[in-house]
Amino acid sequence: MTTVRAGLIQMGLKGDTDMTPDQIRDKMIEAHIPLIDKAGAEGVQVLCFQEVFTQPYFCPSQDAKWYAAVEKIPDGPTTKLMQEYAKRHHMVIVVPIYEEDITGVYYNAAAVIDADGSYLGKYRKTHIPQVAGFWEKFFFKPGNSGWPVFQTAYCKLGVYICYDRHFPEGWRALALAGAEYVVNPSATVAGLSQYLWKLEQPASAAANGYYVGAINRVGTEAPWNIGKFYGSSYVANPRGQLIAQGSEDNDELVIADMDMNMVREVRNTWQFFRDRRPETYGPLVQA
Repeated sequence: MTTVRAGLIQMGLKGDTDMTPDQIRDKMIEAHIPLIDKAGAEGVQVLCFQEVFTQPYFCPSQDAKWYAAVEKIPDGPTTKLMQEYAKRHHMVIVVPIYEEDITGVYYNAAAVIDADGSYLGKYRKTHIPQVAGFWEKFFFKPGNSGWPVFQTAYCKLGVYICYDRHFPEGWRALALAGAEYVVNPSATVAGLSQYLWKLEQPASAAANGYYVGAINRVGTEAPWNIGKFYGSSYVANPRGQLIAQGSEDNDELVIADMDMNMVREVRNTWQFFRDRRPETYGPLVQA
């Protein structure tokens, strides 16, 4: 297949943080369902949601209440439900949620579901920030999944979550593993790094010769109010050009048609993989 239709769903928090994690999950899923169905009706073949899409971005707190937001992958309710929707719409779905491995060991993860509803595997966020407003190490253990690339019905798909995007090594590892499309579900607010949102993922798409789907939530989330989540979800092509982009403020489905022949075309033009010098890169992996 030469054209793959990608969909990204960006959304603000539904309900409020005084509710239980289960109540918020129900409201967020309820709000997503119409957009999932819209994606199916419009022929989206690969759909991705934002980081920890069933919950607020609770990491400005260090409140153990949010440990109750964890779910198993693939046996938890959200993954199971999305398997049903994937099968119904013949659509690959990437499902970023707060994952429980065992009690007390939790990951920021994403399940990958194929277009027939089958569970393909998961990616666990590798790089975990720990700075004011982003106390993620309180909630997430650094991922141990490596750099999986999933052979889906429509493309070879990789996942790289939020803060991961600042680290070029993972982008390249996914490319070397065969990725043609990499999604980056995120939760990022206006301020210091907003200009990087427009820079890093397109640059990584160009450096690695694949498509990148970048997803960000919208709105503000009390009581933390660390800033405005500015949406602007987009798809960048292998030349680093944006081919679709969402608004800064609205819940919406962003759709882009990806010409997968461009992956080969760009890699044959810019011979970055041929001209790599891995034998000289030893210092990059020294602590």
